[in-house]
Amino acid sequence: MKALIIEDEPHAASRLQKYVNEIDKNIEFLAVLESIDSAVAWFSEQPAPDLVFMDIHLSDGNCFEIFDRVEVPSPIIFATAYDEYALRAFEQHSIDYILKPIKKKDLERALAKLDKYRTAPDDLDRSSGITDEDDAPNGIRRFLIKVGPKINLIRLDDIAYFYSKDKITFAITKKGRRFPLNKSLEVLEQEVPDQEFFRINRKFIIHMDSIASMNSHTKGRVKIDLEPKAELESIVSTERSPHFKKWLLS
Repeated sequence: MKALIIEDEPHAASRLQKYVNEIDKNIEFLAVLESIDSAVAWFSEQPAPDLVFMDIHLSDGNCFEIFDRVEVPSPIIFATAYDEYALRAFEQHSIDYILKPIKKKDLERALAKLDKYRTAPDDLDRSSGITDEDDAPNGIRRFLIKVGPKINLIRLDDIAYFYSKDKITFAITKKGRRFPLNKSLEVLEQEVPDQEFFRINRKFIIHMDSIASMNSHTKGRVKIDLEPKAELESIVSTERSPHFKKWLLS
C-alpha cells in the first residue's frame, strides 16, 4: 500500500512513519508534504495514493483548502491537535480522526478501519461521511452525531426506530442506545428506505424488525410493542393503519 503524509511538523511526521512501519511494514511512504500548495500540486500531477495521513493546520493554511482546489479521492486519516474540525473532516473520505500527540494504539485502530474499508464489497458504500445519498434506496445511509466532545457514526442498519419528544428527534439503536438528531421526522420519512421503515404516527418511524408484538386497539388501530422498549406509547394512527398493514405484507 502506498501512503502520503501531509504534515508540516517534521517530528510529528517521523513519529507517524515510525508507528505505521511497526504496525504494517507493507505500507510504503511516497512523500511528506508540508503545505497546501505542495499537496494540490501532488494530486494534480500524481496518481492518488492508497492512503493519506493529513494534519489540519499546515505551513500555509488550513488543509480543507486542498479539497476546494483539487479532488482527493484517497481515504484519509486525519491527525491533528485540534478536535473542533472533526465534523468537517468526516465530510471528506475520512477513515479516522486522531488527536495529537499520536499514539500507536490510535493508529492501529485507524488502520484496522482502513482494512474494513478496503475489503468491503464493491456494491456497499464505504464512505465515512455524514450521509451518503447516492446508493441508498431513499437516500441516507448513516448519521454522524456529535454528543459533547464525542462523535458517533451510526449506521442506518443499526437503528430500530426514530421518535420525537419535546420537539427533539431521537434515534434508538437495536442495542438500546439513544442519540439526538438534528432532523425532523418529516425529513427522515423522506430519507429512509420505505421498504424497511414506516411512519406509524406523528411521533414514530419504526423499522420492521423492531416490532416485538402487535395488538388490536380501538378504532381499527394497532398497538405495537417495540424492541428495544419505547418510552412513549406506539400506536399506529387511524389514517395510517391500512397503509401499515399493506407495508407489513409488502
